[in-house]
Amino acid sequence: MKKYILIAALMGTAAVSFAQQLQTSSLTDLQGIFHNPSIAGVQQDADLKGVAGVAYRNQWSGISGSPQTITVFGSFALPKQKIGIGGYLFNDKTGPTSRTGLELSLAKHINLNNGGIFSIGIESRFQQYSIDRAKLTETLGADPALGTSDNRFKYDAGFGISYTTKKGQIGASVSQLVQSKLDFYSGNMSLSEEARLYRHYYFHGRYTFDVDGSTTITPNFMVIYLPNAPTEVLGAVRVEHNQLLYWGLGYRSNQSWMLSAGLHIKEKFTLGYSFDIYRNPVGYFNGGANAHEFMLRYNLKK
Repeated sequence: MKKYILIAALMGTAAVSFAQQLQTSSLTDLQGIFHNPSIAGVQQDADLKGVAGVAYRNQWSGISGSPQTITVFGSFALPKQKIGIGGYLFNDKTGPTSRTGLELSLAKHINLNNGGIFSIGIESRFQQYSIDRAKLTETLGADPALGTSDNRFKYDAGFGISYTTKKGQIGASVSQLVQSKLDFYSGNMSLSEEARLYRHYYFHGRYTFDVDGSTTITPNFMVIYLPNAPTEVLGAVRVEHNQLLYWGLGYRSNQSWMLSAGLHIKEKFTLGYSFDIYRNPVGYFNGGANAHEFMLRYNLKK
């Protein structure tokens, strides 16, 4: 048990300085508000006024202390004001570390003559970083790097732009512009590195092809970049039949394959599931080398 807690702690510590600090989704094309505030209120379906839902993601299933993320999200359009509002509540836990917070998005929509929408958005993010020192000191002892406080409350902000048509979308954004310091260390040693919220840069797009009037194919991609971490490229294809069933196949660079499937219920609800098969750093035949993600979304029609 101790070694699993230590593994989870190292995973959480690495996320502070050498890996992504913000959660991602294998169903990203259905939850775009996570990565770009300008998408708030911009819907692919013209009959949609907004969406709201909940998602749960469990990574490295089978390993004690593995990452678990719960997110409640929403995105709504105010056509008369030509703006969109959105946001999400999240709890992201990895062993002895956790993040809990609220993100709020506001987007200005500019309707173009060709029917497309150019959107500019800003976001505010309030989050609490927590460390369960009891779990860490059991293995690491009284390490001054753990600090004297279990919690840090931080604020940050972001910005994004996007262009959306009936068939596709392309956008770019940056999160954690302020790069707030975490300051968990309480000793008097000089440090060459410091824990802070690093900027995340996103570039994403999708396009829908109508195959035969009842089947559509939607390839989509996302590129995630931040300093001191490998650039991640996520690519996927979603196939939808009669606006009722869909399935998909995706690939996350240097990490996993993704299989997904879902169901639309009476045009009001969307159920989604994704199964990730990890390749690195845990191999195909190691126990727990999977991720599961579940999503329930409510579609608010006009």
